[in-house]
Parts: sequence; C-alpha cells; structure tokens
Amino acid sequence: VETIVGIFEQATIRDAIAYERKRGGQAFFVHNRVADLEEIAALVKKLVPDARVGIAHGQLTASKIEKVMSDFIEGEFDVLVCTTIVESGLDIPNANTIIINQAHNYGLSDLHQMRGRVGRSNRKAFCYLFAPHESVLSRDARKRLRAIEEFSDLGSGMHIALKDLDIRGAGDLLGAEQSGFINEVGFEMYQKILEEAVNELKDEEFPELFSEQRKEKKGEQKFVEDTQVETDLNIYIPESYLPIVSERLNFYNRIAYSNGEEELRQISRELIDRFGPIPAQVLGLFDTVRIRQKGRSLGFEKVVLKGTTLRLYFPSNKESAYYSSSHFPILLSWVQANAQRGRFKESPKYLSLVIQDIDGIKAVYLQLREFEEYINAMAPKNDN
Repeated sequence: VETIVGIFEQATIRDAIAYERKRGGQAFFVHNRVADLEEIAALVKKLVPDARVGIAHGQLTASKIEKVMSDFIEGEFDVLVCTTIVESGLDIPNANTIIINQAHNYGLSDLHQMRGRVGRSNRKAFCYLFAPHESVLSRDARKRLRAIEEFSDLGSGMHIALKDLDIRGAGDLLGAEQSGFINEVGFEMYQKILEEAVNELKDEEFPELFSEQRKEKKGEQKFVEDTQVETDLNIYIPESYLPIVSERLNFYNRIAYSNGEEELRQISRELIDRFGPIPAQVLGLFDTVRIRQKGRSLGFEKVVLKGTTLRLYFPSNKESAYYSSSHFPILLSWVQANAQRGRFKESPKYLSLVIQDIDGIKAVYLQLREFEEYINAMAPKNDN
C-alpha cells in the first residue's frame, strides 16, 4: 500500500478518486465527525460528478449500516464516506484507495487498521493521510505520521507496534510478563498501592528533596488520594449504544480518567456526534466521575448511594489534616442547621454523614455541590 501524507487538497481528492474509478475500483473516505459527512459527500460529488457516493456512520441503525455496506460491496457506490466504523471486519478486494482526513487525530494502530481496508487484491493500493502542515502538529503526531508512511510494506505491523511503543512509552508496570500479586489485585489497585508507597517515601525518607512539592500539595488541601463511589443504580455504556467492545473500553477509560468538567463535556459532545443522544446509564456514568472528583476535593473517602440513602465517609485516618481544616467544622455547622436532612453516624472504623431522600446519582452530585458552595461561603477568607 503506497502511503501519502499531505494537507487537505481538493485536487488530490479528485485525482485519487478519478484514478480509482478509471481502473474500475472503489474508495473509502474516512472522516470521523458525523455532522460533517454530508458536507464531505457533497464535496466528493462536486469534485467527481459521475461518482456514486454512499454514507455510513455509527448513528445509523444496524439494518441501514448493513444495507449501505452490502450496496458498497456489490458495487452500487464508487466512494463510501464514513467514520471509523470501517476500521475492522471489512474485506472488499475492489476497494483499493482510502483517504483518511485529519489523520493526526488517530493513534498509530488505528491508522494501520484503517489502511488495512485496502490492498486486499493484486492491485496496487493507495492510502492518503490528510493532516495540517507539520509545523503546527505536535511532536507525537509528526512521529505517528512519519511511522505510518515509512512502514507500508506487507508484514510491517510489528514495526508499527514497536514504533507505537517507542512514541507512547512502555511504562514500568505494563510489561508483557508480570509476576507477583499484581495479577491478583489488578493493575489499578496495584498502581494505587504503589502511589501510596511512593508518597510515603517522599514524606518520610526524602522530605528535603520534595519540600516544594509538599508545600504545593498543602496549598491544594488534598485530604484523600481518591474517592470511591458505590451505588446500586445501573451505570454503564449499553452495548446497544456502542456495540464495538474496543470503543466501549476506550470511552470507559477516557471518562474514568478525565481531568475536570471541560474534558467530560468534550467526551460527551464526541459521543453525541458519533453515536447520537446519550442514554441515561451513560449520563449516570458521567455524574459518577463528577462525584468522584468533587468528593476528592471535599475530603470524602467514600460516597455510597443505596436506594435513596446517601452515606458520605470521612477520612478513616483520625490524624488526617482534614479534621484540623475548616472543612470539617463547617460541615458540622451544616448538619446542625439541617438536622432534618442529615445526621452523623460513627463506627469503630468510620465517621460518616447520612442524608436521606437522595433521588438518583444526579442528586448526589448536586448535594456535593451544595456542600462545596456552603464551605466556600463559610470558610475564613485566608483559608485555602
């Protein structure tokens, strides 16, 4: 497959599709934004008036997608304008040109997978990767495009995988072979244990080396490393909404490790654009992440919603800086002022705040926001 990297040019699109049609072949045009597909299809028709153009994306029903793909396989269309739903599972020997727009936004493995849709016959195949000029691309994006252009021969997948590993980094914990208890507790828990051990070493063994970092942390008032959220509600990404397993796992990971509200909104917009209106279960997933982030900033170790009862667990370490901060006495005052809504409950291990009549995961988030606003309003002006 001959791979050509360049900027978006109408002349290149026209010549590539015209050449493929001239030899009786078909072409893919990949653009991963559903809202723009009609515009892209219109552009292709304008550039190559005789071309028959079909459109396929994840927001179509399964039957419509099947119909479009069947028509394309049978030669009813010359060009298929589509999203990355064509990334795998297609074997169309007559399609030997693929144009991938905004190629700098894709990972190296994604580009390799999409390029693999062509070159499945004895004809020479072409892959056009459109991206902005190198001068405005990130360093990693430039490396990815150079790698996919360089390794275009049959059997180059291993070279691409190694290059991808070099670009993204192998990490210290995700080697091909693992031993010890990481297999028993899972990587996320192992990572958490490791982080706690590293922080302990920083504080106790090498305090002078990390004095500035400790000052910054103190200024942030980070009372807990993370907040655990438990609920009996159905919070997940339905298979009917996002049928491709790898895509679901990718969005689970992106949502879970998002950094703030703006990133969550960006993911939400992407889901709507690619797959349509977001189901209630997925909205609940977004709110769960918001609760985790808000709970961490407020100093709650665990947030539990069972039925309509909300339990907020304070730090289990009785020596925690949380109890000497302004947060704790301010919440005490909130409970005194709202005795009909909340009460404290103490056990040998935990102190918790119990609130009744919390209807759903959104209500949990709104309650935490109420606490945040109350603390901000009541906190001393010089308190961080």
